[in-house]
Amino acid sequence: MSSTRIFWTTVVALVVFNIARGLGLFGPLADAVELVLALALTAVALRGALTKADIGLERSRVGSGLKWGGAAFALVFIVVAIAGVIPATSGFLHDSRGDVPLWRLLLDLVWIALLTVIPEELLFRGLLLGAAMKKWGTGIGVVVTSVLFGFWHIFPTLSTAGGNEKFSQADSSTLGRIGLVAGSVVTTTIAGLIFSWLRVRSRSLVAPMLAHLGTNGIALTVAWFVVR
Repeated sequence: MSSTRIFWTTVVALVVFNIARGLGLFGPLADAVELVLALALTAVALRGALTKADIGLERSRVGSGLKWGGAAFALVFIVVAIAGVIPATSGFLHDSRGDVPLWRLLLDLVWIALLTVIPEELLFRGLLLGAAMKKWGTGIGVVVTSVLFGFWHIFPTLSTAGGNEKFSQADSSTLGRIGLVAGSVVTTTIAGLIFSWLRVRSRSLVAPMLAHLGTNGIALTVAWFVVR
């Protein structure tokens, strides 16, 4: 399978999956299905035109990935921790998903790593970015896959915005929901650009995985403290 076919096969698979997830067809198994989908598509790509280096899975680059990803993780921790203690910004982290016992928080962090970070990074900074860079070059590949990453978050935004103290009021109107979705697409596209830069700079998928884990996991952890 050529890199072009890998790219478009992955895009189509993600569109179908996202629509099905938005309609609730997978129920509570949606995240597990996403992981299986990511692993299956990766296996197919590795038997086609992409190599481990193209996807960012080269063992020799793990050290570089840990260095760049660790630095990004630390930066995210500092920024989110500061936002959590400033009254003007702490409300944005007041999320009902953080209103859980400690054991559930720890379990959720494991789930984030296994069922969000790993599949999304395999799909977007691994398969899609690897195939897109072979097809269009690094610059265009980074932009295209980052925009796709932004649109990927439309359904998750619609399903979770109501649990946030700052966003719940906007989520109650059609115009407000449109604004929330647009804001989410823009911010996650920017996050995609940063994750892609880390992937290209380190030549390892470990770097964006750590940055992604920091973005999601630290925000949830700070929310756990904020709601108390």
